[in-house]
Amino acid sequence: MQQSAPVGELVLRTLAMPADTNANGDIFGGWLMAQMDMGGAIQAKEIAKGRVVTVRVDGMTFLKPVAVGDVVCCYANCVTRGNSSITINVEVWVKKVSSEPIGQRYKATEAIFIYVAVDTEGKPRPIPR
Repeated sequence: MQQSAPVGELVLRTLAMPADTNANGDIFGGWLMAQMDMGGAIQAKEIAKGRVVTVRVDGMTFLKPVAVGDVVCCYANCVTRGNSSITINVEVWVKKVSSEPIGQRYKATEAIFIYVAVDTEGKPRPIPR
């Protein structure tokens, strides 16, 4: 069954630009992954109340292509939190605003990002409860 709405909090919204395309003219998967990492890190930093680093990405799945001019929306949902680690599910939803069908929304990409809270020396630190 196809998911009809995003899960989580809208943490990042941006416009896909021509400079972000691959050789086929679609938005480059690495650019999408970078947006997802930034969006997930925003939520992880809020939870950790400070600096976090990305330590792993699991299950990166590209479901549908993203086109130039599409609005890219990253939604983040905290799945688990440990002593110093935070696991965030990140979904990318696209809103068509420059090409047909105008206004259509669909999930384009999803992955699990794992972050660790770190101190000023880059060492893991406990997450405040």
